[in-house]
Amino acid sequence: MKTIQKEKISLSNEFIEQIKESIKPHWGPLGWVTYKRTYARYLPEKQRTENWDETVKRTVEGNINLDPRLQYDPSPKIKDELTQEAQKLFRLIYGLGATPSGRNLWISGTKYQQEHGDALNNCWFIAIRPQAYGDSHIVPEYLTQDQPAASMPFSFMFDQLMKGGGVGFSVTQENINQLPTVDNTVNLTILISHNSKAYAETVKMGAQDKERWLADHVPDNYDLYELPDTREGWVLANATMIDHHFSSTNITGSTDLVLDVSHIRARGEAIHGFGGTASGPAPLVEMLFDINQILNEQAGKKLSSVECTDIGNLIGKAVVAGNVRRSAELALGSADDHAFINMKQDRAKLYHHRWASNNSVAVDSNFNNYDEVANSLRKNGEPGIVNLDLSKNYGRIVDGKQTGIDPNVEGTNPCGEISLANGEPCNLFEVFPGIATQQGWNLQEVFTLGTRFAKRVTFSHYDWEISRTIIAQNRRIGISMSGIQDWILNEFGHRVVRGFGEGNDPVTGKKVKRPIYDQKAAHKVTQLYQAVIQADKEYSQTLNCVPSLKHTTVKPSGTVAKLAGASEGMHFHYAGYLIQRIRFQDNDPLLLSLSAAGYHMEPDVYTKNTMCVEFPMRAPHADDPEFASAGTVSIAEQFATQAFLQEYWSDNAVSCTITFQPEEGPEISDLLNQYRFITKSTSLLPYSGADFKQAPKKPISKATFKHKQAEIKHDVQTVFARQSQGQDQEEFEIVGQEDCEGGACPVK
Repeated sequence: MKTIQKEKISLSNEFIEQIKESIKPHWGPLGWVTYKRTYARYLPEKQRTENWDETVKRTVEGNINLDPRLQYDPSPKIKDELTQEAQKLFRLIYGLGATPSGRNLWISGTKYQQEHGDALNNCWFIAIRPQAYGDSHIVPEYLTQDQPAASMPFSFMFDQLMKGGGVGFSVTQENINQLPTVDNTVNLTILISHNSKAYAETVKMGAQDKERWLADHVPDNYDLYELPDTREGWVLANATMIDHHFSSTNITGSTDLVLDVSHIRARGEAIHGFGGTASGPAPLVEMLFDINQILNEQAGKKLSSVECTDIGNLIGKAVVAGNVRRSAELALGSADDHAFINMKQDRAKLYHHRWASNNSVAVDSNFNNYDEVANSLRKNGEPGIVNLDLSKNYGRIVDGKQTGIDPNVEGTNPCGEISLANGEPCNLFEVFPGIATQQGWNLQEVFTLGTRFAKRVTFSHYDWEISRTIIAQNRRIGISMSGIQDWILNEFGHRVVRGFGEGNDPVTGKKVKRPIYDQKAAHKVTQLYQAVIQADKEYSQTLNCVPSLKHTTVKPSGTVAKLAGASEGMHFHYAGYLIQRIRFQDNDPLLLSLSAAGYHMEPDVYTKNTMCVEFPMRAPHADDPEFASAGTVSIAEQFATQAFLQEYWSDNAVSCTITFQPEEGPEISDLLNQYRFITKSTSLLPYSGADFKQAPKKPISKATFKHKQAEIKHDVQTVFARQSQGQDQEEFEIVGQEDCEGGACPVK
C-alpha cells in the first residue's frame, strides 16, 4: 500500500479548557514540584516551561499519532475513534489516575521522538559479545553491516544511555567467552584546538594541543578521526578505539589512533535535541583514556566479566557528566563468577566508576546455593538475582509452565521488572488503581487505555536493526500498577499477606513458611490482568500485528509515583511520616518559589552548586493499624508480597528492592531459595533509616511532621505562578544565592 501524507490527531484547545475546569490533578505532596523539576520542557516561544496540561497534550498527541493506520488513508471513522481515545487518555493522565513512563512525559510529541523513537523506551538490554551493527543509524565506516565487532554492544549501550534510557547488559561467561583475544595495545592521542572554549579543561584530562601536535607528526603514521558535535560522534569515537585493539576490525593495522574533539561544544552550551546543557568533551576524553587503558592491560588475553563491566561503568560515568541524562545500568553476571560477585569490594574502583551499575547474577530454578550471594547482599546490597529459566518458561506463575513462551530472554532492564531479549527495550505504562477508582474510572477501561498506549510505542522508528527486529517479533509491553500498598488497604482493608502456614520445599522437603494471600485480592488482580490481555488481543487484530508476547509488570516507579503521591510500585512507604529531600541545581527558579512558600533548604553537603530542599510527608493510612512501612514490615512479608504479584499479576517480572534489618540478614539465603520457583528477579538493600547526613528520606514522628507542615505558609504552585507573572519579586529572594552559576537540567 502506498504511504501518503500522515494524518494528525490533535486535541482542541476548547476540549482542554473544559477538562481543566472540571478535573483537578491528583498532585501528591511532591507532585507539582517533581513535575516542574523533571518533565516540564522549556518553551522558547513562550519563554517559560510547560504547564501540566501542555505536557499531557504533547504526550498524548505524540502517542496517538503512532497508530500505523494514520500512515495511509484513514477513514473518518478511524480518525474519530482515535480522537475520542486521545480525549480519554488526556482526562486520565491529566487527573493522574495513570501516567505513561517518564520517558514519554519528557520526549513524546517532540521532534526528537520523531527522529529517535528509541527515546520513548525506558530501558534496554544488550549481551556483551561480538555482534554486527546491521542496518543501524550508527555503523563505523570501516565495517560492513554484517561484520561482528566487539565494539557493537558497547556502542548500543552508549547510544541508548545518551538518549536517556537505562541499559542492562550481560557479562555471563556464555557471552564473555565469545569475545576474541585483545590483539593490540593502542597508543591513543586526543587533540583539541586552542580555539575551543573547552580547551583548558580538556587539556587537563590529557588532550594535546591540536595545532602544535599536527605540526610535529607525519599523517601517514596514525589513524585520525575527527568527532562531529553529535551523540553519534561520541559513540563512534569509542567504537573506533575499541575496534583498533582487535585485528579483525583494525582495518589499517595501525596501533596509533588520534581522536580530534575540537568540534564538540563546550560545557554549559545548549543541547537542542534531547534538551539540557552539554558537558563539554572533558568527560568523554577521560572515558576514552580509561577504557583504552583497560584494553591495553589485557593485550594478549581475553576480557573478563569484570573488565567488560568496568567498560560499561566508564561509559555510564561519562553519560552522567552530561547532567540531563541518567545512567541506569545493570550488569548481569554468572552465579559462579566469584570475581564478578565481589568486584565492588574494591573501594577505590567503586568510587571511581563501579557505582554506575547495579550488579545481579543469572540463575535458574535448579540453583539453590545462595549463601555466597546472601553474604554479599548483607554487606552492600548486591548482587541481585535474575532467574532466566522462569522468565523463558513462565508468564504469570499461576498459569503454570509454558515451555518456551519467551525463548529469547537473556537478561533484564536495570530495575528488573522486564525480562528482555538481546537488543529489546521495556515499554511501560503505569496505573494508580486507587486514585483512578476515586476519580470514578472503571479500572478495566483504564488498563485498556494503558495497553493501547504502550502498544503504539512499538510502532516507533527504532535506530538499531537488532531492536527493530525483536520489537516487531515480540511487541512486548509492560502495564504496571503503582500505589499498590495504598490501593490494597483502600480496597480490602488490610495487606495482601494474611499470615503464613506450614509447607515443604518441593525439591528438598525442607519446612518453609507458606504465605496466605487474600483471595479477593488475587481475584481482583486476575480480572485486571485479563482486561489487559483482551485489550491487547483486540488492538493487535485491528493493527494486523502479533499479540504482545508479555503484557504486565510492576515497575519500581519512584519519580512518576511522586507526581500522584502514591506508594512506589509494590513497595511499602518508607515510613508513616518522613522528611523527603530533593536536590536542585542552585539556579533552578523553583527554589525561589519553595523558599517563599516556607520550605526549609540548605546547601547540599555532597555536591557543589546544589541545594537540598526538605518536604514533610505523611503516607496515606499512616495511622491505620494495618499500615506497614519499609522500616517495620518483615523481610518475609516483602518476599511474599512480591511473589503474590508474580503469581497473579505480572507475566513479565516484578521489580522490588526488599529492605531488611541487620537481624534479618540470616534469613536471606533461605528466602531466596524458597521463592526460586516463583520470583523472576529480586534485589535487597539494608534499611538505612537516616544513617547519613541529608539522607533522601528520614523517618520522623507525627508531631515533628505537624511542626514542619505548619512552617509551610503558601502553596508553591500559586507562588510560582505569581513569580512567573513578575508579581512581588522582592518576596522571593533566597539568602545565600548571590553566587549562582550555570546549572543543568535534572535527571529525567
